[in-house]
Amino acid sequence: MKKNLIEKYNVSVPRYTSYPPANYFTAFSAEQYVAAISESNTARNCHISFYLHIPYCHQLCHYCGCNSYPMQKTEMVERYVRALHKEIDLVAQHIDRNRAISQIHYGGGSPSALPVGTLKALNDHLLSLFPVIDQPEIAIECHPGFLDGNDWEALSKAGFNRISIGVQDFDTEVLQAVNRKPARLPIETIVALLRANNVAINMDFLFGLPIQTPESFNRSIERAVALRPDRLTTFSYGHCPWIFKRQLILEKRGLPSPAMKAAMFESAKNTLHSAGYECVGMDHFVLPDDELAVALRTHRLHRNFQGYCTRRTTGQVYALGVTGISQMETAYAQNTKNISEYVEEIENGRLTTRKGYQLTHEQRIAREVIETLMCNYRIDWNKLSERIGVPREAIKAVLAYDETMLAEMEEDGILQHTPDLLTITGDGNPFVRNVAMALDPLMRSEQKMFSKPI
Repeated sequence: MKKNLIEKYNVSVPRYTSYPPANYFTAFSAEQYVAAISESNTARNCHISFYLHIPYCHQLCHYCGCNSYPMQKTEMVERYVRALHKEIDLVAQHIDRNRAISQIHYGGGSPSALPVGTLKALNDHLLSLFPVIDQPEIAIECHPGFLDGNDWEALSKAGFNRISIGVQDFDTEVLQAVNRKPARLPIETIVALLRANNVAINMDFLFGLPIQTPESFNRSIERAVALRPDRLTTFSYGHCPWIFKRQLILEKRGLPSPAMKAAMFESAKNTLHSAGYECVGMDHFVLPDDELAVALRTHRLHRNFQGYCTRRTTGQVYALGVTGISQMETAYAQNTKNISEYVEEIENGRLTTRKGYQLTHEQRIAREVIETLMCNYRIDWNKLSERIGVPREAIKAVLAYDETMLAEMEEDGILQHTPDLLTITGDGNPFVRNVAMALDPLMRSEQKMFSKPI
């Protein structure tokens, strides 16, 4: 990665896991959420995606930027689970029962902190209410530090057909520095157990942590690719101590420079490419026959808060649990971040929507543009126009489409563009967020703080 590009483009930019980003959300009521659910029944994309947020962790990692909380007493955890079941029914009553589930995803926190029987009961509840598409994706994020062989075996029989193993790094010194417990079983044993039960395997890694070097991080990637997981992610650690105070601890240990982080990514990417993996989006690597790779080659890759997905598994997202963010055709809606408030209000039959965002027609167009660019590294303006039914020039008119800025990025080797096509170059891939920001009308006079791309 060229040093001059890092110096110029490693600035504060939105992550664009949603558009507008979540820090634009304002007060939003349960009544507005219900109206948005009802409206979602007539949207173009009629598939259903459920997200369940399990906020608990046995041990909080210093780097964590998720909505995570220390494990509570059994009684409170059980009340939380009962509230999840009740919220399922409160939300489901507003969703057309003829719509099909395409995706169920458990995130956190550490969803695997709950007993497997509890997770299975939640799956069974959801699947009893709606039909499913052929081969829906039912996925869960797991912390391998607290699971034994029986746990992995049980998860594979609880309805999950994709499991993400949160490795982060195989170096125990790095894990100790960030307060993360190493895997209880050798990763090779875990993979063998899941493969024997026909479970698709993701492995998640994090770079930019204290003690990591390009060489040490690459050793972790080499160990992973030897096992041929179906998908592998290399997330860049986002340092946002003004939001997550626990991250200040990492500054005492020292964080790698942007140039060193870039070198970590480059070495990992080269290793993965040499092993036959293809890059999807900013941080995912998949085998060539994976449906994400096929979607990318056909320019039909998509994403939501839970990560990259195909148009086949894409659904409007209805989030359950504390802090959960629903993503619908016309609006976002986020639950309360307070566990006690969530449980008590759901027990009393009230949805706990606190924040959200109602998108204008113009913002829905901008969302299509930015999601298309972020996922596929290109925008064919004519095909996009045909897909959303809006003339090409009308699409550009609602954006911050600045020919001068795009020309400068083209001169820097970040992108190539014509009136019909905008394409991110190989050197520009790490800076796709910068290009998205250059098209984003909300960024014309923005003063909010975001993480850096490198």
